[in-house]
Amino acid sequence: MTHLKEGDKAPDFTGFNENEEPVSLADFKGKKLILFFYPKDNTPTCTVEACNLRDNYQSLKDNGFELLGVSPDSAKKHQNFINKHDLPFPLLVDSDRKAIDAYGVWGPKKTFGKEYDGLYRTTFVVDEKGVIVKVITKVQSKRHTEQILEELGMVVS
Repeated sequence: MTHLKEGDKAPDFTGFNENEEPVSLADFKGKKLILFFYPKDNTPTCTVEACNLRDNYQSLKDNGFELLGVSPDSAKKHQNFINKHDLPFPLLVDSDRKAIDAYGVWGPKKTFGKEYDGLYRTTFVVDEKGVIVKVITKVQSKRHTEQILEELGMVVS
């Protein structure tokens, strides 16, 4: 699990989004950012999570948040995921795992008795100064927006 905690400075990252445009943490300076790490595009739980964030996107924007999803998938897979589910937020390509490793969300996992290394579904809320104000390690995919806002003492509009 992640070594980062609330009050830590968010690790910088630089990468490319689904359109192969550069994206870095610095792009969000002065803004509140929901940075959500998820294992893989178009898998059942990841799709539910992304669609919950999509369905509540305006509420998140109304509360002043920007969103950025991160997975090791390629730009092409991200484009397909965005188009298929009409996602209104960008997805960071992190196939080299630089952001994933910086945020400490890669490690041993176990599913159906099989052990392997993979990405831990984790969400970080970063404030306007680049400080982590919330780390969510037990993501509730079906109600992720509500979970984020409740943990921050806000309500879904």
